[in-house]
Amino acid sequence: MNEPAARPAESYAEVEDALLSRWPETRLEPSLDRILAFTELLGDPQRSFRSIHLTGTNGKTSTSRMIDALLRALDLRTGRFTSPHVEKMSERISIDNEPLDDEAFVRAFNEIAPYTHLVDSAEAHPLSFFETVVGMAYAAFADAPVDVAVVEVGMGGSWDATNVIDADVAVLTPIAVDHASFLGTTAAEIAREKVGIIKPGAVVVVAQQSVEVAAVILERASEVGATIVREGLEFGVITRAPAIGGQMLDLQGLRGRYDEIFLPLYGAHQAQNAVAALAAVEAFLGGETPLGDDVVRAAFAEITSPGRLEIVRRSPTIVLDAAHNPHGAEAVATALDDSFQFDPLIGVIGLMGDKDAEGLLSALEPHLAHVVITQNSTARAMPAQDLAVTAREVFGEDRVSVVTSLADAIDEAAGRAESAGSDALSSGAVLVTGSVVTVGEARSLLGGRK
Repeated sequence: MNEPAARPAESYAEVEDALLSRWPETRLEPSLDRILAFTELLGDPQRSFRSIHLTGTNGKTSTSRMIDALLRALDLRTGRFTSPHVEKMSERISIDNEPLDDEAFVRAFNEIAPYTHLVDSAEAHPLSFFETVVGMAYAAFADAPVDVAVVEVGMGGSWDATNVIDADVAVLTPIAVDHASFLGTTAAEIAREKVGIIKPGAVVVVAQQSVEVAAVILERASEVGATIVREGLEFGVITRAPAIGGQMLDLQGLRGRYDEIFLPLYGAHQAQNAVAALAAVEAFLGGETPLGDDVVRAAFAEITSPGRLEIVRRSPTIVLDAAHNPHGAEAVATALDDSFQFDPLIGVIGLMGDKDAEGLLSALEPHLAHVVITQNSTARAMPAQDLAVTAREVFGEDRVSVVTSLADAIDEAAGRAESAGSDALSSGAVLVTGSVVTVGEARSLLGGRK
């Protein structure tokens, strides 16, 4: 190589521009060749720490944050890789639950940047944005150093760039249809891709799945000699009750029972994520000794999950949730009915262009008095007018408004919630949903307006 070395980046904005200039996350060439070449040049940093790997359709980020909290409560140093980010790219890489600050993010990029060009020139296709950020994360975790990395796949499993780790524990959250154009049109087809994270000798923590998905997981585990533990059999939620600010749980783990655990998140799906996280950490540690109620209580009491049924404003209440497929929307709708008494509830909905709009809207329709259809600022956003066509078919003409600007859409929804819920017996609220990007932009807008 005779090319001169690129000038190191000096600011977060420069790093962001450099990463965004690479292949986007939506442009895929299913291969691990580039990431393997990249990590080899970096000295295989992913081999310097143990790991827990998560895949599934919904619940990965919340579950990974819970696993991280439990590990830190046990005095282990953690790295966490999640995607996509809600507001800022550096959220994807955390050490001890703290996202890399701007200076550390620039430093992590500069350490790996010279090697990106070597891979680009040697491979048929250049490193993508996602592959580059995965390399940054693994190198940052090795430099820290962390005891264990909690790693969420970007998409799928087998050929996802994160899959160069050899994880002790694989966690499979509920699998349904999403990213159909990339992964398959049935849950079973998608599961065949996702089970690729299951490595020989690993323990596989399996959330509740459909029969056909469970069969695919069992087949893969048998092929590689992995041990399966299943929600509803080896572990599960014993009882749950809504509480102020979250819910109270009794949980059965792999090593013992944990009672009166407060989880400051809403919905039965978050209780199921919590017990999967608990089982994952028990499996990671091995042995027969329970973690202890005090450890679990302390860990779960600090849990946050931005953009997941997150209340960001009162009067009227505004709730953000990043549900972006029918399965996620159904979980959100159930949680809203379970934990809140909003009347009316007004939706602000903006989707990406490749999503199942009819399925998501149909899941929410019984729970929303009115929807304000909008769009986020990205090129991948479904145009508001196009989404509105489907919304009118699902909700009817009178229950649909179209406001292209997200900020104005939130304002209109808040006005509707306030005026309709102004009497003493009702409390109107707004739900912003449909996409992680939509929720991230809403979160930034509302944070700035506080």
